[in-house]
Amino acid sequence: MNGTTEMVPGKAAVASTVVNDQNTAKAVGSGSLDVFATPMMIALMEQAACACLADGLEEGQSSVGTLISVEHIAASPMGATITATAAVTSVSGRKIEFAVAASDQAGEIGKGTHTRLVIDVERFMQKTQERKG
Repeated sequence: MNGTTEMVPGKAAVASTVVNDQNTAKAVGSGSLDVFATPMMIALMEQAACACLADGLEEGQSSVGTLISVEHIAASPMGATITATAAVTSVSGRKIEFAVAASDQAGEIGKGTHTRLVIDVERFMQKTQERKG
């Protein structure tokens, strides 16, 4: 990672979306209701984590999610604005750990932890192609 924008505990970023007919549990197949889908909340948390890392990656690097553990504690209706936050809690070499949370206008809807690994894109994609067998 770039030495001038090193990842440090406490660094945070946010990502937001509005609940619509494409990100409900009913639309993505994770339930039958028109409420914000758990998989979409997780994706938004990962977007926030990626945004947090964006200025710390060197040319040819990216990051991949390796672990996420969250609880979805409240439902959000159509039209609600969802904001996810990711804050770095620890850095160990290429492994970055985050505290993640999501909320809507009424309060917190989810929280948990997320781990990402900084990777070399070319090497990673080469290994991925080798898995085609």
